[in-house]
This record gives sequence, structure tokens and C-alpha cells, in this order.
Amino acid sequence: MRSYIKIYIVLTVLLIWGCGGEQRPATPVETLKAYQIAVRNKDTTMMKLLLSEASLKLHQEEAKARGVTLDEIVHEQTLFPADQRFFDYRNEKVEGNKATVEVKNDFGGWDMVHLVREGGAWRIDRKSTTDQIIEDIEEQNRKLDEMIEKGRQDTEQIPEPADDPTKNDGGIPADPSLSPSPGTSPQPGDDQAIRKGPPPAIN
Repeated sequence: MRSYIKIYIVLTVLLIWGCGGEQRPATPVETLKAYQIAVRNKDTTMMKLLLSEASLKLHQEEAKARGVTLDEIVHEQTLFPADQRFFDYRNEKVEGNKATVEVKNDFGGWDMVHLVREGGAWRIDRKSTTDQIIEDIEEQNRKLDEMIEKGRQDTEQIPEPADDPTKNDGGIPADPSLSPSPGTSPQPGDDQAIRKGPPPAIN
């Protein structure tokens, strides 16, 4: 916890006084850790400092549409739930002025967070992060639709069972010996003779 507080203090100094000097700017992971602490402490001012200009603009537009303050939106729409207990970070990737970090959520999954470098400091890009979430959901829905369609096609391709001429309507194999010969018609008493068998021989 002390290391998090240290990161929080250093980031506050860097963001308020500027980090374009000789001091090393915080890494994307350190920025996310500082944001995590700000959310937990309900420090809306620090949360705003850690958000990109585009993210703040989106929040301002929503605040205006809903008739509330910017602070209310920033406090309400946090990147992490305030009660999230565990935080693991992996795959920090930096490409120029953009970066991504995967953050483990309480459900065991990994969420990708986007950051942009503004004024020499890494700030969270909520818009790109939201777009990524929407893209991931659409990709999952597309794969689900493909699985459903494939299952439907596989079902349609299953051949119907062929009629078995050796079976009657009840599914019991027919006895050819009980069928009348071609060209003959059953005579009265034939069924009884079949049941009883041939008459006994007379000596």
C-alpha cells in the first residue's frame, strides 16, 4: 500500500507541475495504479488529471446533456469499480504516444485499457477503451452467430433414415414365410392354419 501512495504522490507532483523536465514520467501501469487509488479515495480532482482531454470532453458533453456537473460524471463513470479488490497488470505496450495495458478484473478476465501521452504524461483514454470494449463485444457476438449458423447447417445436412423393407409399420422384422406367394390371395382359414401348423399325418 505504501508503494501505491508513493506513486500517487509522485504522479500528483508530475501532473500538476509538469513532467517535461528531467524527471522521469510515470509509466502507463503507474498511471493506472494512481487512478486506482484516486477512485478508491474518491479523489475526483486526481481522476480528472489522469484522464485524457478527449475523455474529459466526452464527460463534459454527457454532463451537459444530463444537467449535472463534470465531477459527478467522472465520479460515476470510473474505469474501475471502487470496491474492486484485486489488480493485476500485464502486457504493457507502448507505441509512440499511445499505450495499452491489460488489467485483471474481479471476474478473472482481462480488460484492455488505452492510454495516450499528453503534455509528457500518460493519461487514460476512455474513448478508445470504450471503443475496444464495444469491438470485443461485437466480435464475440459475431463468433456466436457463426457457431449458431454452423450448428444449423450441420443439422440440415443430417440424412433422413431410409425405409427398411424388412420392417413393418411396427418396426418388427417381417417374416417372409408368412407372406402369401406372388399372384395368390389369402384364403379363408389360412391365418388359422398358420397359427396351428400343418395337420397331423394319418397312418
